[in-house]
Amino acid sequence: MSNTPHLERTLGLRSLVLFGLAYMTPIIVLGIFGIVASTTAGASASSYLVALVAMMFTAWSYGRLAKAYPVAGSAYTYVRKAIDSRLGFLVGWSVLLDYLFLPMVIWLIGAAYLEAQFPGVPGWVWVLGFIAITTVLNIVGMRVADKANFILMMFQTLVMVIFIALSLTAVVGANGAGGLFSASPFVGNNATFSQVVAGAAIAAYCFLGFDAVTTFTEDAKDPQRNVPRAIMWVAGLGGFIFVLVSYTTQLIHPGGEFKDAASAAFEIAAQIGGNLFSAIFVAGLVIGQFTSGLAAQASASRLLYAMGRDGVLPKNIFGKLATAYKTPVFNLAVIGVVGLLAMFLDVATSTSFINFGAFTAFTMVNISLISHYLREKKAGKNLNTFSYVISPIIGAIVCAYLLTQLDSNALLLGVSWLAIGIVLLLVITGGLRKKLPEMDFSE
Repeated sequence: MSNTPHLERTLGLRSLVLFGLAYMTPIIVLGIFGIVASTTAGASASSYLVALVAMMFTAWSYGRLAKAYPVAGSAYTYVRKAIDSRLGFLVGWSVLLDYLFLPMVIWLIGAAYLEAQFPGVPGWVWVLGFIAITTVLNIVGMRVADKANFILMMFQTLVMVIFIALSLTAVVGANGAGGLFSASPFVGNNATFSQVVAGAAIAAYCFLGFDAVTTFTEDAKDPQRNVPRAIMWVAGLGGFIFVLVSYTTQLIHPGGEFKDAASAAFEIAAQIGGNLFSAIFVAGLVIGQFTSGLAAQASASRLLYAMGRDGVLPKNIFGKLATAYKTPVFNLAVIGVVGLLAMFLDVATSTSFINFGAFTAFTMVNISLISHYLREKKAGKNLNTFSYVISPIIGAIVCAYLLTQLDSNALLLGVSWLAIGIVLLLVITGGLRKKLPEMDFSE
């Protein structure tokens, strides 16, 4: 086995956090601000706060399981190890909705921004550009992608800082320093609980990056220490950014009425910074989509690698690393090909079913931590009851509830995808008579 290429442990805590934040694309909170604000009647900050609390419980469960099972595969691996291999396969199959199609959505959104800015250039040109550059960076290895990711994240962060500063300046100029402190972004125009929860179900989309950190477990240095810490840092920092940005933006534009909810942040950017800042803002959004696509494609390739290495996907295809780069080149190429679908879909259609896989995975990871606790207790180990039972119960209930709040199209597509996975499982196991193949991770 010594001649078999393995993923290289090159990512420290800082890099793991940056990849998680890049996957989240913090600036996307501005991209979907109008949608969340209109859904919540102007109480967008409350929705992000609710989503943050919910995600922190789930992030804790991911962290505990990442420490117990320090291998690639994320929710697929945790459910497989803690509960059952067949259920793990179905969770992994559900997560593929998120991991496989999220890069496509990211590239599609980025291309839409650029097409609006440069109407003379067809959108498919931008899609191909995103796919080609991102795929090459991920193929040559995590060291190169890490450096590119750091630079691009700094620019994205700078744009967000300027946006917040201009927002605060505008508020102070209009209402004085006292205008910075208001309950309006949390209560909106008499927003109801159901509106806030509906907004939280949308806002939770922004938090997807924390679970992606776990797919880099075998790229991480000291993973049992750094991966759990990175997960909590990503969820916490991301949530803080989302609440802060939605709060300050809602101060500039109280309520949830917009000419076009999908482009509300563009109007606000022009309002607070003029045409020059509007152009910079668009650049920041596009850069944000690029960094997110970089991390999303890399993360999805690791999930396919884990499933291929286990043999539940063709091992000789998905479970191989390129000797020269020690990266899953074929998997990266597959995700690039899936991304080509962006040339034929719109944003609304392509995003409608992503959260089905995410909330399914989040719910099952919380349940997996409880199962892990029961196994460890049976083996005579003493684990903290709140951390391993109460916390994941809360996380599972909240995530399952958010799953039910998805629209009917998302649920229909998600259930259909899951049905295909069940058929595939039956074929692989000969009608559940055979065990699923499993990799010896001690290798």
